[in-house]
Amino acid sequence: MLTIKAYAKINLALDVLYKRPDGYHEVAMIMQAISLNDTVALTSQPATINLSVNIPSLAADTSNLAYRAAALLKEYTQTEQGVHIYLEKRIPLAAGLAGGSADAAAVLKGLNQLWELNLSLDELSKLAARLGSDVPFCLYNGTMLATGRGEVLEPLPPMPHCYVVLAKPAIEVPTAWVYGQFRASEVCVRPDITAMREALVSSSLAGVARHLANALESVTIPAHPEILKIKEDMLAYGAMAALMSGSGPTVFGLSECLEQAEQIAGQLRSQGVPEVFIAETVSKVE
Repeated sequence: MLTIKAYAKINLALDVLYKRPDGYHEVAMIMQAISLNDTVALTSQPATINLSVNIPSLAADTSNLAYRAAALLKEYTQTEQGVHIYLEKRIPLAAGLAGGSADAAAVLKGLNQLWELNLSLDELSKLAARLGSDVPFCLYNGTMLATGRGEVLEPLPPMPHCYVVLAKPAIEVPTAWVYGQFRASEVCVRPDITAMREALVSSSLAGVARHLANALESVTIPAHPEILKIKEDMLAYGAMAALMSGSGPTVFGLSECLEQAEQIAGQLRSQGVPEVFIAETVSKVE
């Protein structure tokens, strides 16, 4: 049996450039791993793949990205081995935090070890890209620039350590719907990827906070104004900066101090936000 942590991510900057001929959107994103994680337990067994989860609202069948990751790796390597996968979910579902992608990446990485396949991280990354645009990043974690449809990765200097308050309102936002509704002309503030990179190079948390931006807010916030309310509340309660992660609806706020992060989280809970977490930034995880 092998147990792996599957780390969530936030987007420090997310820009949508244009729609590609293959139907995907060309993006430029700076992604950051955070300590909020699922636990993925893998138990070797003959031939078959089985999946169980700790929450009934998540499908434990062939549609689950973790199952699909195991099936893809089994097919790719033609191994006769099987696995039972158990997901202990803590990352909220449909939240813009790449929880499903993180689970799939953990399955790929873990089975490579459990099944003694000896695939390189580059080989695993190519398989990961077939599962979803965020899965390659979740293999590497840390701080990265993601381009293409999200699968082309460039390591960046680590984000200065800070605490991350996460708040998810009681809604789910389908990623495909958000990208389908995206119109570049409706984006008020485009992310400055160069400026965010420079802030990371200079290890400036204030610079990172100053340049947080997400072009997809132009779609999700008008449809769900409670997201804007959470952003405004985070800032009012003392966060350095606040932003929606991914396609939403989770909002994250940055704080240098754990005590302040706890105060922000407490205020949000008192306002009725149903899911509030405190995490930390994490560096590259081998």
